[in-house]
Formats: sequence, structure tokens, C-alpha cells
Amino acid sequence: MPIADVTIIPIGTATPSVSAHVAGIQTILEGYKSEGKITFQLTPMNTLIEGELPVLFEVIQAIHEAPFQEGISRVATNIRIDDRRDKKTTMQGKLESVQKHLKKN
Repeated sequence: MPIADVTIIPIGTATPSVSAHVAGIQTILEGYKSEGKITFQLTPMNTLIEGELPVLFEVIQAIHEAPFQEGISRVATNIRIDDRRDKKTTMQGKLESVQKHLKKN
């Protein structure tokens, strides 16, 4: 299943902190998660989202628009997508694969 690494950067905020904007984005993601469309994980630097590719693009558009709806005039969004099609992958599976290699050492 495709995994997207997404960073939404509101530009021109009143303060250097963007945590309130991040919280708003997480609320949107919770809605998609509750519908069973995605899983996601917030990290200190980005958000990882797992879902079918058309859904990922829908979700990314929704979260890109969120800061504009809060009055921000400029938003930069960084997206990286890992779409492996030779076998089913998940965020958890990728972590477990690394853990197996660590146990060998």
C-alpha cells in the first residue's frame, strides 16, 4: 500500500510556532481514518499517511488547503510517496523489516 510522507508548511504565520496548524491537519486526518480510508502517524517533522493512491491525493489536497481556510495566504507542501507494487507493504511492516535486520547484528 502506498505511503506518503507529507509536510505542510504555512508561511507568514503570526508566530514561529505552527503546532496549532498541525493540530488542525491532524483533525482532518482523524476524519479520514475514522472512515477507514487511511492510517497515519504524526512525527516531530512530518506526517506519514498510508492508503490507496487516489485517496492519498485526496487527503493531501485536503490538508494542503487547511491553512488557507485558517487565513494563511501561502502554504508550501512537501510530498514523498513510496508506492511498492511487487508486494504489499505497510508502515508497520517496513519497521518490522528493519527490526529483523537489527536482531541479526
